[in-house]
Amino acid sequence: MGMLVGVVAETAPGERRVAMAPGAVAVLNKTGVEFVMEAGAGLRAGFPDSEYVEKGVRIAAGRAEVFRSAEVVLQVRGLGANPETGAADLALFERGQTVIGFGEPLTSPAAARQLAAAGVNFLAMELMPRITRAQSMDALSSMATIAGYKAVLIAADSLPRMFPMLMTAAGTITPARVLVIGAGVAGLQAIATAKRLGAVVSGYDIRTAVKEQVESLGARFVVLEMEAGGAEDKGGYAKAMGEEFYRRQRELMGGVLAQQNVVIATAAVPGKKAPILITADMVGRMAPGSVIVDIAAERGGNCELTRPGETVDSGGVGIMGPLNLASTIPYHASQMYARNIATFLKYLIKDGKLNLDRDDEIVRETLVTYAGEVVRE
Repeated sequence: MGMLVGVVAETAPGERRVAMAPGAVAVLNKTGVEFVMEAGAGLRAGFPDSEYVEKGVRIAAGRAEVFRSAEVVLQVRGLGANPETGAADLALFERGQTVIGFGEPLTSPAAARQLAAAGVNFLAMELMPRITRAQSMDALSSMATIAGYKAVLIAADSLPRMFPMLMTAAGTITPARVLVIGAGVAGLQAIATAKRLGAVVSGYDIRTAVKEQVESLGARFVVLEMEAGGAEDKGGYAKAMGEEFYRRQRELMGGVLAQQNVVIATAAVPGKKAPILITADMVGRMAPGSVIVDIAAERGGNCELTRPGETVDSGGVGIMGPLNLASTIPYHASQMYARNIATFLKYLIKDGKLNLDRDDEIVRETLVTYAGEVVRE
């Protein structure tokens, strides 16, 4: 019998994704991997057990059986990313077991220590290095794609206007003006989605290197006349800048914001609080009926008035701080995540066995706990 890989149902409140989708099982076909899954794990994502059984997955009698028998356990939200109910799994882990999933390693070190104490090897999907050969394993990018798309739909749904320009017998409807702040994966997807819905779209990012990408999607790249030397770190992420830079940025940004009907804010710095780019003053200059969708809400938000998980009304401007957007489109989110995690697992298997080679950059970067210790600073 090959290596047994377990898939469990997600227990985090409101989480509808699943770590393995039936279509991604095939990625591991020639590796000798066999799957065991908790019954109903994929149901909320739109995948019934029967679709897994067709792919050769064995359905376990219960959650405990999966943990007892599997050498590797796949999760969407591991312990650190599930503070509410994740601790219930601690008693189920076997020493020497490997767990792969999201685990908020940069912000929940206590969970890492608990996993280490349980003797679990934990590989965090958030820490996947942004290098070419790991691109197909980059789950943060996959989930950001979904968040960017959904953010625009939320904005369109709550805006008292339509997005496209329409010529009708009752007159011409002018298109909505949408500004997307942050042109990472989520931002670019938001730009593309707003554009498809017919809005007039602008994009802003402190990294001027992304100008071409923004323009290739049919959006205008907003240039604030200021000095932004070296706003990108070596990993291609935006890096935190000095206070004077942000003050000048906010001043210039206020003018741009006042002309928009919708603002989608996506600016995040990995492992840190999201930068405040939209102040209460700037919101005050926006027309009533405008909408801000702040998808950086999970990291505190890009808007000073954002309340994670809530919608705030400020002078007729709606500020929305949606959480876990990927979970609201669980079918495709699970499909993409499962493909990322299966590709990663396949990469870790040598001759039918799990090989955590700590000289390998991908392993070294993602490995949080190993052999009873927290090994990632």
